[in-house]
Amino acid sequence: MADQDRDMQPAHPGPAIILVEPQLGENIGMVARAMANFGLAELRLVNPRDGWPNEKARAAASRADHVIDGVALFDDLRSAVADLTFVYATTARERDGFKPVRGPVEAGRTLRARSTAGERTGIMFGRERFGLYNEEVALADEIVTFPVNPEFASLNIAQAVLLMSYEWMKSGLESETDTAFSTPPVAPAEKNQLHGMIEHLEQALDARGYFRPSAKKPKMLDNLHAVLTRPGFTEAEIKVLRGVISSLDYFSPRTPRGEGYPERKAKADREAHEDGDYRRRPAPPDKARDDG
Repeated sequence: MADQDRDMQPAHPGPAIILVEPQLGENIGMVARAMANFGLAELRLVNPRDGWPNEKARAAASRADHVIDGVALFDDLRSAVADLTFVYATTARERDGFKPVRGPVEAGRTLRARSTAGERTGIMFGRERFGLYNEEVALADEIVTFPVNPEFASLNIAQAVLLMSYEWMKSGLESETDTAFSTPPVAPAEKNQLHGMIEHLEQALDARGYFRPSAKKPKMLDNLHAVLTRPGFTEAEIKVLRGVISSLDYFSPRTPRGEGYPERKAKADREAHEDGDYRRRPAPPDKARDDG
């Protein structure tokens, strides 16, 4: 197996997925893809109609090759579950008998607990057209069924496997509301950065006569502060907003960026570098410089 495939192996083996007499190679491949999405790798096939290996299955697996390469074939379902200690049978039909019926959330937690304890577990899925026979369900310890619309309860086999694989993955998270990915860390903006942006916005609005009548300016500024302090901007967001304000403040359709260097922009740059280390070179007479 390639190094990439070894890296894709799940940290915990989880339940075996057992497909009973699957018909289409494409369905097997989509099952393998769903398993790989949620950390499962052991796929067992009982008498696949079109034989094995199946190139259509590999193509539909969308690079879940470690699942396809590890497929185990069995002549009958009894042999496929022989080494397992606990097995669920999936079905959407009411069954006579005494087996407990669980929902997928509870089933996922049970499988996680048993697998963590060292048990070998499995989930049986029936044929695309009519699922599992009663005598096949009888080989399972419990039944798992999905809360589907009773008027249209049939699921594609890959959809059913995906739902159970999802519950398996979710049951292993520290919190079931977590995800495997998270937002990259961001630095919240310091108050002086926020205040500087608001002051710049005030100056830009002043220059364009926004505060009218002037007696209402204090209240209008209070409203601006209330709006702009609520989001809790990050440093990066403040920089984006400062850039937008700068563009609107210093440039216009008549003097857009690249066409000139407005005096108000030059003055602002000088004030921002009062320590004397900053020197602005004058723009050439025939082509003004744009530092905005």
